[in-house]
Amino acid sequence: MGLPDADIFPHATGKASEVVAKHQSEVGPEGIKFYAGWFCPYVQRTWIALLEKQIPFQYIEINPYHKDPSFLAINPKGLVPAIESQGSTLAESNILIEFLEDFADGSNSKSSRKLLPAAPQAKAVARMHIDQISKKIVPAWFRTIQAQDSQAQAQGRKDYTDALKEWATYIDDDKLHNGPFHGGDELDAVDINLAPFVAREYLIEKHRGGPITAEETGETYQIWRKAILSHPSVVSTTSDKENYEPIYGRYLRDEAQSEAAQATRAGRAIP
Repeated sequence: MGLPDADIFPHATGKASEVVAKHQSEVGPEGIKFYAGWFCPYVQRTWIALLEKQIPFQYIEINPYHKDPSFLAINPKGLVPAIESQGSTLAESNILIEFLEDFADGSNSKSSRKLLPAAPQAKAVARMHIDQISKKIVPAWFRTIQAQDSQAQAQGRKDYTDALKEWATYIDDDKLHNGPFHGGDELDAVDINLAPFVAREYLIEKHRGGPITAEETGETYQIWRKAILSHPSVVSTTSDKENYEPIYGRYLRDEAQSEAAQATRAGRAIP
């Protein structure tokens, strides 16, 4: 019997489907083969980075729960996102964002802007802010949607919104004057890291206690959230909500079998 998670809508919809349609052609060595699952927040991180860096890429839809032998030959873990570049296969969304930053330093990008600061100290600070997303915000997001009793749901939501409030303190007043993002008036790697989970935050609002308010997160986060949800690279990599519901319904019932879901259920760090 197959995993229930494998029964998912087969392709992106809405604005995301338009981007997929534009990226079906094979690319040369200056481009990327992008193995993706339209529904996955970790995939969306890499997808946003590809659009922001304007790197040529071929989008290849993968259902990671099927473990197709042809994909396992490329990525033995069978997980998305994964990319192929000049004979090498790479994986893990945070690593891929940094790789794309370096890869785009050549002639294979139409954009010269950076997702990470050039100065070593500033780059380290950005990585610290990403680390907080990975260790505090994302685990709390999963705990909230997987929790089954009201007390655990309320605690998960508080952990999540408290972590958002703390994270938003890194967006200082000067940046708010120049733009709402962690990167100022443009997205940076820190914004990209969190954006997909915020694009799915409506699941918490719908099923775990109603709208997330400024009282919970602070006003700075609310300004950032409004800006991130309307950013073209986020909008164009997000599918229609009704297609996410069956997938995340398994998380809401604590039935999902992804690595993140299993780790959350067992109280382990998300791999």
